[in-house]
Amino acid sequence: MKLSRKSDYALRALFTLVERRGEGPISIRELAELNDVPRRFLEQIMLELKSVGIVRSIPGRIGGFELGRPPEQITMGQVVRHFDGQLAPIACVSSTHYEACSQEGHCRFRRVLLDIRNYTARRMDEATLAIVYATAPVTRKEVFDVAFTGGDGI
Repeated sequence: MKLSRKSDYALRALFTLVERRGEGPISIRELAELNDVPRRFLEQIMLELKSVGIVRSIPGRIGGFELGRPPEQITMGQVVRHFDGQLAPIACVSSTHYEACSQEGHCRFRRVLLDIRNYTARRMDEATLAIVYATAPVTRKEVFDVAFTGGDGI
């Protein structure tokens, strides 16, 4: 699974809103600058998040955006599904964007991809903004762990 740019930018902005919760609304300009996101693109993303109640906008000179619900009630799964539509790595294991495959009757690796879909969906749906915000950021050492770096494409 690979996140779209929209999901990535939406999550960046949402975690900034979690971090600044209680300090009042944050302007789109500041959100864009803090998260290294093109302002116009972020405006579209925030309007989409507003349309589903994840954020709300406050009009006026000192207005901006804030969370529409508590961070304990917003999951990464909700955000990613909104922008990307599915969490499945391939269409033949997607329940919402299913596409038949001629190899379904005897495909062995499909089982692994179904397990990946199930784990990913479960993990993303358990990952509320509050829980994720409370964890430490990933370090370079974790990314380049010697147990995994021998494989290409990781």
